[in-house]
Amino acid sequence: MKHLVVFLLCSYIFINNEAAMTDAQLKAALKLLRNVCQPKNKATNEQIEAMHKGDWNQDRNGMCYMNCVLSMYKLMKKDNTLDYDVGMSTIENQAPESIKVTAIHALNSCKDAAKTTSDKCVAAHEIAQCIYLDNPAAYFLP
Repeated sequence: MKHLVVFLLCSYIFINNEAAMTDAQLKAALKLLRNVCQPKNKATNEQIEAMHKGDWNQDRNGMCYMNCVLSMYKLMKKDNTLDYDVGMSTIENQAPESIKVTAIHALNSCKDAAKTTSDKCVAAHEIAQCIYLDNPAAYFLP
């Protein structure tokens, strides 16, 4: 039941919100995503923090955590590639001004980052790593 409530809240925030989110709303939404995706994929705090520090040497749990995050954002297509159009729409309509420019740049840089499309977790990992490498200081995934 908790996951359903979190999913519905995230869906509302990311899809149905007509105004841009504030930084506080984004922070809360990212926390919710992490709270759902981390236990679901058994990713450790150390793994997630390592990705935030540029260590992308992850096991399956860490990679599948990123798939969960990107899927909850509705950024993964069924063919395990980045849904560029949904991502751009979400950023343009709902991202706080503080991350909008860097997020658009990252999406443009990473639209073809998924190379291992036969595996959804590896593909998501490749996309998330590309987003990080595009601008480590502005990395915005949870």
